[in-house]
Amino acid sequence: MLRLQEKYKKDATPAMREKFSYKNDMAVPKIEKVIINNGFGRMVIDKTSDEKKKIKEAIIKDLSLICGQRPVLTKAKKSISTFKIREGMEVGAKVTLRKKKMYDFLDRLIHIALPRSRDFRGIDFKSIDEKGNLTIAIKEHISFPEVSPEKTKISFWI
Repeated sequence: MLRLQEKYKKDATPAMREKFSYKNDMAVPKIEKVIINNGFGRMVIDKTSDEKKKIKEAIIKDLSLICGQRPVLTKAKKSISTFKIREGMEVGAKVTLRKKKMYDFLDRLIHIALPRSRDFRGIDFKSIDEKGNLTIAIKEHISFPEVSPEKTKISFWI
């Protein structure tokens, strides 16, 4: 079992049951899934088709290294002329992680990637919405140990 999952089951679950008086372990809130996405719309505007293809492939390669599974390309739902986006155009990539891969990613994010990122001052409470979803942006994906800064051609946000 992973160390983050063990700590949650051994320490956090009993503490939350006691503090909030949950009657059952199943009533205690838990992390169900982690979604990592990256939009590459700004990077591919005003590029040739070969350059667009190279940028998309580089992002897909790096995301698959970070997450451990291949990302799905997301398409634009509607056309926006200001941003030069047409309906059906590929504008991003996303990965949904669950169970073991999710805890493995969170462990690496918390213990390795966030401390290695520049100017990290913690996660702000404003990043959590009313439903309990946490949204953070990582400025440099090279803070993950799987991505080699020498081999990376482009720098992007996650």
